[in-house]
Formats: sequence, structure tokens, C-alpha cells
Amino acid sequence: MKREGKEKIAVIGGGIAGLTAGIYALRAGFEVEIFEKNTIPGGECIGWNRKGYHIDNCIHWLTGTKKGTEMYEVWTKTGALSEDMQYAPIDAFYISTYNGKSVTLWNDLKRTERELIEASPEDEEEIRHFIQAVEYSKQCVFPAGKPMEMWGIKDYIRMGASMKDFPKVMKEFGKISLEEYSRRFHSPLLRKMICDYLPKEYAAYSFLVSYATMADGNGGIPMGASLQMSLRMEKTFKELGGVIRYNRSVDEIVLDGSTATGVKFTDGSFVEADYVIPTVDTHILFHKLLPEKYMPRELRGAYDAPKTYPVTSGFQVAYAVSTEFKRGETIFIEIDPIRIGSREFGRMYVKAYGYDPVCVKDGKQVIQTCLSQSDEDYEYWKSLDKDEYRSVKEALVREVSRRIEEAFPELAGDLEFLDAWTPLTYERYMHAYHGSYMSFVTTPGGRQIKMKGTLKGIRNLYIAGQWINSPGGLPVAAASGKFAIQRILKKQRRDINI
Repeated sequence: MKREGKEKIAVIGGGIAGLTAGIYALRAGFEVEIFEKNTIPGGECIGWNRKGYHIDNCIHWLTGTKKGTEMYEVWTKTGALSEDMQYAPIDAFYISTYNGKSVTLWNDLKRTERELIEASPEDEEEIRHFIQAVEYSKQCVFPAGKPMEMWGIKDYIRMGASMKDFPKVMKEFGKISLEEYSRRFHSPLLRKMICDYLPKEYAAYSFLVSYATMADGNGGIPMGASLQMSLRMEKTFKELGGVIRYNRSVDEIVLDGSTATGVKFTDGSFVEADYVIPTVDTHILFHKLLPEKYMPRELRGAYDAPKTYPVTSGFQVAYAVSTEFKRGETIFIEIDPIRIGSREFGRMYVKAYGYDPVCVKDGKQVIQTCLSQSDEDYEYWKSLDKDEYRSVKEALVREVSRRIEEAFPELAGDLEFLDAWTPLTYERYMHAYHGSYMSFVTTPGGRQIKMKGTLKGIRNLYIAGQWINSPGGLPVAAASGKFAIQRILKKQRRDINI
């Protein structure tokens, strides 16, 4: 029942986009109710416990931790971050190893440059060019002030001045893949390094921007892990008067002509609303909650062209090991190939979470590994019956454990298995399309997906979530939630500065 004098917004999904939309809506004076199918907030920004250890599922680094950026303002207004937030004491992006040698991508670019040149003197010219491109990429700061359709000439001039060198990066690296870019280097180790962090099909500029975010101090890791950040946002939402309903799975957005009148649940009940903001995976949105005819053309084109618009997931395993092991480091290692379905994987990473007390217990820390998974891998997992699925997972855990002990002999006998999860885990828990934990991969052959957040034919529905702007991720999710409320305010001819 709506409160007298207040317009009500129904938000579908209690992830980062939904929580952000809810918080900004409350600040703007709306009544807000969030409906979340799971028992906790956060969507994909969560973690879970096994054997008393906490497994962090999401934040490897968080764009927007640098004070003064628009994204930082969003994170602080939603309670995700605070002025006195403590960040993990990590001084490098990751380490790549190959044939007994290693290189590190330090946050200090000069230190990285020296180390890479020492490792591969014959690549000095290309290394210096790489460092310069990363330096230029620091200018690519996520714009989270307001939706771009509301920008004026001054906004574009300001952006042009602040990003004056970044177009050089896009011109050179926007139309080549990481695999293509890696071939510029003579060193096999540096070639591996370039393709380690993101799938090799990604446009090369994506990797440069990711590294630049860390190097610029705008990609810190908040202490307390991912779930705690989501819980801080939930606390802010509730303190502002918002209501969040857990175990409430929306079955349909009810339409009356061009108006969304509210949401209907799997138990048949209905909640009326003046505005509806779905923040769920867009595949679910247009194949369950709304008729498919409302799907925007660019989104339909992406789903119909998986080679050009792939998604990425992972087969991941978590262990408990001694806290003395590689605390805070992310290390990519060469392994004897592991087969999953028809594909083989020759590299994986090991990340040690001992920097955060949340992931430490009784002198042991959590470490996690990942074998990157694609649409093809998802189809393989989906083809297995329940017993096959369990059997394959168990066999892969044994294979992964053996590779870790071969790469790090000091861990022999010290690996305590905690959990393993697959693309189907993300599909089951988050309704994630093909188990993806991001949006569509930005490849050289595809245009970046940028939806406006509104749908032709429905006047009071505003979409948010990471899928409306590739490659997705937490900043896209949060900003889209804010933008949804600003679009409502703009339509009502109210001040969008909230």
C-alpha cells in the first residue's frame, strides 16, 4: 500500500544497482521497496562461508576509490565507502610467471617499466610504449555525475580536456585484441602477461584502462570483502526508510498499455508502483519479466552474435593455507593443461586473501584459483546431469590441487579444500546469463553496448544494472542505479542533483 503523498518505486533486485537506485530514490523523496529473490543483498557482490572461512566472490579491485572522482561520490553517498575506509595494502596489479621467470605489474609504473625491461631488453621500445599507454589511460575515469544524454556542451568540453591523451589509446588499442597486442612483444613471458588478466578476445584498451585504474590509485580493495560492502549499502538504504523484501522472486512486470502498474510474484501476489526499476540480468528481464518485443535492437544483436559479444565466467576453487603464503598477491602460473569439455587451459591464477582479517582464521588464509570460462564452457556444464556435474567438479578440484602443489611445493599437504563453483553457480544464484559475472566482453569486432535505460513503449520503467553498459562491473551497476532516478527526476522536471 502506497503512503499518502509519496510516489512509490518498485526495484527488482537487491544487488549494487538496486541498492543504489533505492538509496538515491529515497534521497529524492520517493517511497521505495526492493524485491530480492535471495536471502542477502549484493547480487554478485557477495561472499560466503565454508568451514568457518570467508570466500570473497567479487572485488578484485574497485573503480572509484580515489577521492574527488564522481564514482567515489556515488560510493560514499550509498555508504559503500566512507572517508575513513581502510584499503588492502596491495602495491601491484598481478604477477605473471613462465618458465621459471616472473614479472610484476606494480602500481608504480616506473618500477614496472624497469622490471619489464630487465626481463626482456629486446622489448624495451615496446615496453616504454606500453607504459606510456597506461599513463594516458589514467585519464579514462568513469563518468558517474549524470547520464550522458543530460550532458551539455560544458560537460563535453570538460571531458575532452581531462581525457586529452586517451583518444590516442583508443585509436591504437580499441580495434585490436589482447592476443594481437601481445604479439608485439618478443618475450614469451610478456606475451603471457598481456593476456593473463582478461580473456585474450578483449579489446586491448580494456586491459590498459584496468591497469591504469590500479596505478592511479582509483582501484583500491576495501577491507571487509565484498559482502560487507553490500551490507553497508543495505544499512544506508534502511536508515533512509527503504524496505527490502528478501525471498521475493518477481515473476512478471505487469503492464497496462504503456504503463507498468507494478510487479507480480511467483506466489501470485501483486505490488502496485508508480515506477518500476528492474536491475536484473537483461536476459531474464526480456525472457521472463517482460515480453521479448521490448528488448532494444542493440541488445538483441549482442545475444544473437556470441562470437562478437562473448561473456566470461570461471571455474573457481577456494582453499585454506598458511598465512605465510603470498599474502595479497595474485599470481598467474603456467600449468599442465587441464581439460574442461572440449577445451584445454594452460594457465590459471592463484590469489591469496590474507591481507583481510575476514578471510583469515586460526593462522590460515583463503586462497582462490580460477580457470576462465566462456559461452562454450557454459554449454558444456549445462549438458551434464546432476551426477556428472558433481563428478566433473570433484575431478577438476583434484587436478587444480595438483597443479597448485606443483607450482608451489611449499603448499604440498597444506591445501585444505573449501569450495568449488562453476558458471552454473552464477546462473543459479544470480540468474546470470551463461554464468557471466560481467556483461558482454568488449571485443574489437563489437560496438560497446550502451542502453539509455528506458524502453520504447513503456513510459514509467527505467532499467539499471551492469548489462546496460558493457563490459559491466560494479561501477556500471552503481552509476546506472543513480542514473535511473535522475531520469525520473528529469521527466518530472525536478533537480537531478541528489
